[in-house]
Amino acid sequence: MNITERFLKYVSFDTESSETNQTTPSTPGQYVFAQELANELEEIGLEEISLDENAYLMATLPANVEQEVPVIGFIAHLDTSPDMSGKDVHPRIVSYQGGNITLSEDGQTVLTSDMFPEIMDYVGQEIIVTDGQTLLGADDKAGVAAIISAMAYLKAHPEIKHGKIRIAFTPDEEIGQGADHFDVKKFGCQWGYTVDGGQIGELEYENFNAAGATIRFKGLNVHPGTAKDKMVNASLLAIEFAGWLPQTERPEHTSGYDGFFHLTNMNGSVEDASLSYIIRDHSARLFKEKKELLEALVMRMNEKHPGSTHLDIHDQYYNMREMVEPHKEMIIDLAFEAMTEVGVKPIIKPIRGGTDGARLSFMGLPCPNIFAGGHNFHGRYEYLPIRSMQKSMETIIKIAELLIHKS
Repeated sequence: MNITERFLKYVSFDTESSETNQTTPSTPGQYVFAQELANELEEIGLEEISLDENAYLMATLPANVEQEVPVIGFIAHLDTSPDMSGKDVHPRIVSYQGGNITLSEDGQTVLTSDMFPEIMDYVGQEIIVTDGQTLLGADDKAGVAAIISAMAYLKAHPEIKHGKIRIAFTPDEEIGQGADHFDVKKFGCQWGYTVDGGQIGELEYENFNAAGATIRFKGLNVHPGTAKDKMVNASLLAIEFAGWLPQTERPEHTSGYDGFFHLTNMNGSVEDASLSYIIRDHSARLFKEKKELLEALVMRMNEKHPGSTHLDIHDQYYNMREMVEPHKEMIIDLAFEAMTEVGVKPIIKPIRGGTDGARLSFMGLPCPNIFAGGHNFHGRYEYLPIRSMQKSMETIIKIAELLIHKS
């Protein structure tokens, strides 16, 4: 089975995670997919295959050299985003010649080069798309396919010398819980790479510091006919509060290293209202200042309306750069060289989001992120250039090969 066949097989599994379920994995399809992968790893000939009750799957490709080589790992996630259905995915391979791609049978869903101009970089290549009714699942089944295909290749080509390699597949990354039950000690690596990036060449070891916040407002409801100087409308307090936050620090106005406040949900009545935000910034100082601003605005609202406003805020993850940079010469430079040797131009840039690697890095496993090749994740316009996924596989192989010469 080649890498394309693997990927097409993998996207047939419905592994959409759920933010409402309290189990791990959050959906049963993830465990079914993990069982299938465990069987495949056994057929390939990997060792130390383990699948626990939470759908964490690990395996080993043993070293084929006697010299001492650092044990490294490659990680991808089983689930797809709950932002759009991942059930009954109908992938199609398109020989892309430029212009637009009509996805749906009714012609209403079109992947246009005007909206997504980066697709023009893949003229002359084969691209996998959906029928416009679901996401594709390249995030992160392209990463799963790249890792397993790389292990199969190394197993079939013992002339390529390498140290011990560990691989892992995790549940619920898309809902921020992929590292919750990850056993770093059991994984037993000096460092790892998540294969969960987008376009070909991405190499990322910086991500947002992240927090979640909920601001709750308590109003006073009286009959509107007698409300003068009595009513306090909680929904209007929420609207006023949202207006106090800087408009330029919203996601739609930011890029690069810019942080933001992102309003993700709002509910309200006269008596009760709430705003839910995610707070993001690459800078630890600016991250701290953003949280302090929320606290100051809550105090301001309570000065106007005593006891009306309450803030719940919690940190979610931190910038992995702090944990990876001390080892940059080996971890990042190795991946950079591997990409270059397989004909890929590395693109080092900050992640405007987070990955399991961010949390794993602070759990003792430095873990930057490398590309899997897809575009437009989490929606109907997702697509995957096959060559990009193949180059991800080749990069994994080359990292293992180069490490022998640096040990």
